[in-house]
Amino acid sequence: MNFVLPNASRPTADIPHYSPLGNECALFETAWVRQLPLLLKGPTGCGKTRFVSHMAARLGLPLSTVSCHDDLAAADLTGRYLLKGGDTVWVDGPLTRAVREGGVCYLDEIVEARKDVAVILHPLTDDRRMLPLERTGEMLEAPPGFMLVVSYNPGYQNLLKSLKPSTRQRFVAIEFDFLPKAQEIAVVSAESGLAEAQVARLVDLAARLRALKGHDLEEGVSTRLLVYCASLVDAGMPAKEAVRAAMIEPLTDEPDVRAALLEVAGSLIA
Repeated sequence: MNFVLPNASRPTADIPHYSPLGNECALFETAWVRQLPLLLKGPTGCGKTRFVSHMAARLGLPLSTVSCHDDLAAADLTGRYLLKGGDTVWVDGPLTRAVREGGVCYLDEIVEARKDVAVILHPLTDDRRMLPLERTGEMLEAPPGFMLVVSYNPGYQNLLKSLKPSTRQRFVAIEFDFLPKAQEIAVVSAESGLAEAQVARLVDLAARLRALKGHDLEEGVSTRLLVYCASLVDAGMPAKEAVRAAMIEPLTDEPDVRAALLEVAGSLIA
């Protein structure tokens, strides 16, 4: 069954800015029309969450975002019985509400959630598009206007936290990465208000630090951190202090590694 795109009347100014890398916007729209679940994979802070917010607003769809973590269980998504005014009542979780009402449900960093979460997603991500609620005995059928989007960072995968092939192969997938230099400069400048000439030095430094990923660092500088750093500079903070606060300290707690990163930064930032 196909589903026609809504006539989104939301003003352009209300749509979160997003700078496309390729055909991901068209792919998202097609996946939504064809009722296909979508998997986004890429490094932390490269724009996955902004992309989902942009597309949901662009299509005029409600968006429910869940940041997954170690203690997130299936019941946190589906719902549970709670005491209210002396009565025990069922309260829908964010996934159940999205299935009942339609819209986009976005599970950010899905591999961080407990393993029972994948179990409830399986019948929702195949041709059944069903959400079983064992506690209430309901079997909810997702409406045409419902879409499930999940994301994860492959760089954080290990033997204990990985997305099984049986789960990955239920999704259409898009791989994300950091923007090309000129595009990242433009985005960071627009988001922070800092002139592009000044942003360019920060982007060059970020590229140097990202090259250390897998050696001294678990993760490189995200575009989000670049925006934070540029915002501090734009507010009047000296560049070296802003770099330390927004681009060095968030990356490591190791004194030796931090000292090495500060040395790299000092060679590029006056």
